[in-house]
Amino acid sequence: MNERVPTDECPVKLAPSILAADFARLGEQVAQAERAGANRIHVDVMDGHFVPNISLGAPIVKSLRKVTRLPLETHLMISDPDFFLEEFAEAGSDSFLVHWEGNNNLHRTVQRVKSLGKAVGVVINPATPASVLEEVLPELNVVLVMTVNPGFGHQHFIHSTLPKIRRVRQMIDQLRLDCELELDGGIDATTARLGVAAGASVLVAGTSIFGDPDGVDAAMKRLREATHKAVNIEK
Repeated sequence: MNERVPTDECPVKLAPSILAADFARLGEQVAQAERAGANRIHVDVMDGHFVPNISLGAPIVKSLRKVTRLPLETHLMISDPDFFLEEFAEAGSDSFLVHWEGNNNLHRTVQRVKSLGKAVGVVINPATPASVLEEVLPELNVVLVMTVNPGFGHQHFIHSTLPKIRRVRQMIDQLRLDCELELDGGIDATTARLGVAAGASVLVAGTSIFGDPDGVDAAMKRLREATHKAVNIEK
């Protein structure tokens, strides 16, 4: 597959998560995802404190910036994200996702991201109610609802998050905001349909893309078909 798949007619965006990629072939796999129609690349950053795992840092973002034209979405699952915003921005991050949980001053963090000229989103974990978003929602470009508990890949989609996804969609629509609703965790062709039907407009997928035995192209095609089916059912 040599040409990038056009995505203009795709109402739901796909954000492959490199957490599940083969790091020995990271640049190659990201390029494959881009050609297969990915809309952005999702970069999970973990510090071993906020979540029980350690992952990559700004040098990986800097390397990715050289091999893809896609936006790099940096999901900061770390304590005190404010201390690292400039470093990741300089490395090439286009947007930041920060958690509501454990943030001492979420409004300040959101404003700090904006001052760097980057898009900003807030993430809520499975046990966190949608109501915590009420005061900050008008400031956001994205809301990300975790559909697994953050920290590890290869987890199963938590179906009890679906009513919350619907609630967040209702909140966004009621305020008529230009704000995306993103899901992260356990996304495959089956759960993608459920998430889109509940109101999601962006899907993060790691294992189902980079771990598919048929390869990245086939995995992306499967997910794209699933989102189209869900959208058509809603219509």
